[in-house]
Amino acid sequence: MTGQRSYDDPCGIARALDVVGERWALLIVRELLYGPKRFTDLRVVLGASPNVLTQRLGELEQGGVVQRRNAGGALYDLTAWGRDLYPILIQLGRWGARSPHRPTGQLSVDALMLALEATFVPDNARDLSATYELRLGDERFSFSIDSKTISIVRGSLRDADAVIETDPATLRAIVFGDRHLAGAPVTLTGDMRIARTFFRLFARP
Repeated sequence: MTGQRSYDDPCGIARALDVVGERWALLIVRELLYGPKRFTDLRVVLGASPNVLTQRLGELEQGGVVQRRNAGGALYDLTAWGRDLYPILIQLGRWGARSPHRPTGQLSVDALMLALEATFVPDNARDLSATYELRLGDERFSFSIDSKTISIVRGSLRDADAVIETDPATLRAIVFGDRHLAGAPVTLTGDMRIARTFFRLFARP
């Protein structure tokens, strides 16, 4: 690719790494999987320097993974080809979760959503058909569980079976077994049985 380092290897893996193999590139993609974001939003959640983030976004645009559009200000979004990375990142997340190295930092909200998708246990939902609205501060996500599958999209959901309101750190701690639901700062509304079932749908490390 023009202006970027290349492995100059025709293997598909090497060609993919030519596009998304630089530091921060796949994390930028991760942050855009559930919808577009502004430069400042990406900088806050990733912690990358402005210069590095600008460079990576430019490379991803050049590579056809990210597109920039104006909607009351510049927004970065994935192209259709960029969105094809979604199942790949799910599998990469599952693989990486088995690493013995466990950083102590917090997950971004979008990273947490991807972690929930990656750790979803279909057999734990075999008798469940339900919809959830997850409220994490100003963020809203809609979950649909059906036929042992999970779907997560950004945004509110009308007439959800259950609504779960908490903060990202608390949700992560409960789902992955570091904290009990009882006594945690969580508000549940709607069908209480369905609401409580949500926290048992994911594998714990």
